[in-house]
Formats: sequence, structure tokens, C-alpha cells
Amino acid sequence: MIIGCFALVEPFQPMARQFQAIAEMGIEYADITDSHNGGMLGVEYDFAASISLDSHPALIREMAEAAGVKLTSFCAHANLLDPPAPNVYGTNEIIKAIRLAKLLGMDHVITTEGDPKTSFGHELTGEEQFFAIREKLYTPILWAEELGVKLLLETHGAVTDSIDGMAGLLNALGHEDTVGICLDTGNSWLGGSEPIEYVHTFGQRIKHVHWKDMGPEWESKRSTLYGCGMATIPLGDGVIDLPPIVEALKDIGFDGPTTLEIAGADNVRKSVERLKQWST
Repeated sequence: MIIGCFALVEPFQPMARQFQAIAEMGIEYADITDSHNGGMLGVEYDFAASISLDSHPALIREMAEAAGVKLTSFCAHANLLDPPAPNVYGTNEIIKAIRLAKLLGMDHVITTEGDPKTSFGHELTGEEQFFAIREKLYTPILWAEELGVKLLLETHGAVTDSIDGMAGLLNALGHEDTVGICLDTGNSWLGGSEPIEYVHTFGQRIKHVHWKDMGPEWESKRSTLYGCGMATIPLGDGVIDLPPIVEALKDIGFDGPTTLEIAGADNVRKSVERLKQWST
């Protein structure tokens, strides 16, 4: 199992500094956590950790190499339930992420449906949710298939945080060799599921793992929230039983990349130590 860290370690710092901070914690792997179209003021003035989807790949490659980290995945978390709009991260952005990931030698692009922001999205029936997601991912899947990139669905929404929802969505999307799962341990638990059941149900369809643990203050929110950006405690300090999940992943032969989505350098370091202990 490869242990990496998400690239939002230090607030108000550019991406180059995020990669450096990851390396300083003794971690060799990172993801591209945030991205945008065109330019961004915060990037130009070095207080935003985001990558332009229109970047020349050499700029990103050199940034990672300078810090001594290897890139494992490109996050392209979208809004797949609301209607398309110029300000909504959706199909076009996912395609750009897939193309840039290929140029960077990255195997995984991770997306999800997210929470709808409009009455239209909130009022969709289950069948309509499947259609909306399938329609928006149809072309990105073809791009991923053409370029040999895996497009992974993260547990981070009302559909993907449900075992039945994820199973139905995978069936609707097809392209089993291209479409897989990124299991987020915190998000799936928060959405009302048991993360280990994803491993038992989907097995080798899981290609990437986002690690989070959740404190007891989140228990009353289960099944009402579908995802959180990061954990604020180290793995093993919360209510999610993580060692059996590590063991279940070993049982299915999982040896791929994983990403810590945890705030605080000390919390990250403790989490790395515990993951290594649980996986030996």
C-alpha cells in the first residue's frame, strides 16, 4: 500500500509549498487536490494551492520533482447532479483533468457527484440522479478509456455513499476496466455506510483509498451529510474501526495508492505510523 498526502497541508500557501510540506513529513506521494480553469488570482499571488487545468504539464512535473514527491492522483470532484453552468465544475473540467493526468503519468482521476446546490438537483428522483451522473460522465469515460486512465468514483455524495447507490451507478456506467472506486473511509461512514462493506462488496474495483477518521461529534450527523473535506484527528483516534479495513484491503490484494486527508502535520505523521503498523 502506498501512503500519500493531500496537497492542502498549509493554508494560504501555493502548491509548490504544499508539495514541500508533504516531503518534510517524510511522505513521498501526493495528489493534486484542487484545480481550476484558466488563471486564478490566488495562484498568481501565491496564496492558493490550486492547479490550472490549462497548465503546461512540465510546470507541475517540475514542481513535484523539486519537492521530491511523486503524484498519484488528480482530484476532479464535480457537481454532477445540478444543471450544467459556466461556474459549475463538471464534464469539461473532468476531461481536462484526465488529459493532464495522462501527460503527467498519473493513473487515477477521482471524481464524485457531490451535493446539489439547486432545487433542481435536490428534487431529482433516484433514477434521475443516475441519469444525470451517467450523462455527465459519458464523454469523460471515453477520454479515460482512450488514454488509459482510471476514472474513479469517490464516496462523497448521496448516491456514492450508499452501497446500493454505488452498485447501481457502476452498473449504469459500464466500462468496468476504466471506471473504479476511490473509497473514502470518513465520507462513506458519514453518509451512513460502513466503509469495510465497500471492500467486501466491490473488492478490486477499489483502486484508491482516501483515509479519514471521524470524531464522536460527527455521529449525530451520519446519514445527513455526504462528505467532509478533511479530518481533524489522526487515524485511530476516532470512531471508525480502521484496522479491519486495512486488513480487508490486504485480503483483496490491494497494494495501490492511498491518500491521507487529514489536517495538521502531527496528525498526519501519527496516521502514517499507524497505517504502517496496521498493514504489517
